[in-house]
Amino acid sequence: MTLNVAGHYSGWPIARFGSQSISDALEKCLLEYGGEIETGNFINSLSELPKSKIILCDITPKQLVAIAGNQLDKKYIKSMNKFRYGSGVFKIDWALNEPVPWLSKDCNKAGTIHLGGTSLEIAQAEQEVADGNHPKKPYVLIGQQSLFDKTRAPSGKHTLWGYCHVPNGSTEDMTARIENQIERFAPGFKDLIIHKTTKSPADMEQYNPNYIGGDITGGVQDYRQLFTRPNWSLTPYATPAKGLYFCSSSTPPGGGVHGMCGYLAAKIALKRELKHTIKAL
Repeated sequence: MTLNVAGHYSGWPIARFGSQSISDALEKCLLEYGGEIETGNFINSLSELPKSKIILCDITPKQLVAIAGNQLDKKYIKSMNKFRYGSGVFKIDWALNEPVPWLSKDCNKAGTIHLGGTSLEIAQAEQEVADGNHPKKPYVLIGQQSLFDKTRAPSGKHTLWGYCHVPNGSTEDMTARIENQIERFAPGFKDLIIHKTTKSPADMEQYNPNYIGGDITGGVQDYRQLFTRPNWSLTPYATPAKGLYFCSSSTPPGGGVHGMCGYLAAKIALKRELKHTIKAL
């Protein structure tokens, strides 16, 4: 809700050259402060990491139990195993000959579009997913950044991406349903497609093991699990293991493009470990 309010109040910003430029900027900042980044190593146990006073895990409860179970008490592990994962997503990336021919010209002014018809149609589609079904007219989130960032596609061409929610772990191909939904509001869209690639929930999880069953938000975000991420605690970022912290979207305030999970986890970690250091002195 906060993400939607902020987005509609000040607009949905995009990064020039693509989202990779955000990661590049963060990397540059870290390196300037003397940090180091190592990639390409899949960690199966915390014992594989160098010794450190603080470890912040940007993973979900399932991965935490898998790599740190021997450092966690049974009560905490039990609560982690009760954590619920949400709907998966089916995503498509398109290369287009022209911009999407939206019937509503206002759509040509938006980098992000939430496509679903009436509010009742959207509610029905999302309820079908929650009930374990695949809607014929899915609610589709669409990004058309090439309208505003000419670096995204060759001159005269355009890119588009879109995804819809599906039941967690779904194997259903939603390509036709997503494209039919876009065609409904932009007749002639299909004729503009040069190429497309699809990602099922399984593909999403293979791309990022945190996307359990295709869930890209780090767990269900309903009234039961909004403030109890990953469990009920006044300091949900801390674990029973000394120096081990949670900083993923499986912690408050949940999934989004705000970075607050990591920020709040870092504050708690620094406060606690600094306190321990002072006591030791």
